Order: sequence, then C-alpha cells, then structure tokens
Amino acid sequence: MPLTKPNQQLRRDLKAISFNLEQSCIDLGKLAKKLSDADAIALAGLVGTLYEEAGRLVGYADEVKAGRITRSKPE
Repeated sequence: MPLTKPNQQLRRDLKAISFNLEQSCIDLGKLAKKLSDADAIALAGLVGTLYEEAGRLVGYADEVKAGRITRSKPE
C-alpha cells in the first residue's frame, strides 16, 4: 500500500533531519581535532549520542514506510 502524502512528507522529514544530524557530527568531529584531549573526548561523547539519535530517526522513517507510524490529517 503506497504512503499517503502526509506520511511521505513525514518520512522525508525524518530522513532529512537524520542526514543533517550526521553532517553536524562530521563537522563536530573535524572541530574536535583542534581541541585539547579532554575537550575532544567530551565532544566525541556528544557526537556519539547525536549519531544514535540520527539512527533512531532513520528507524522511525522505516516504520513510517512500513505503515507502523502514520500521520493523520490536521483537524
């Protein structure tokens, strides 16, 4: 069954946000190389958390595609 337009948009939004988070992680990783060891370690922990969150968003997008998560029409 094809996705409705609202669900297609939801899936696109989730994937786009995930992509943006991953790109931010890459940028933060480059910045970490310029920091002291302690600061770089702290930033690496934050980057790891952001990568996990990005992965969760991709999972939600997959659930939208499978029809387990749907967006209803606005009231």
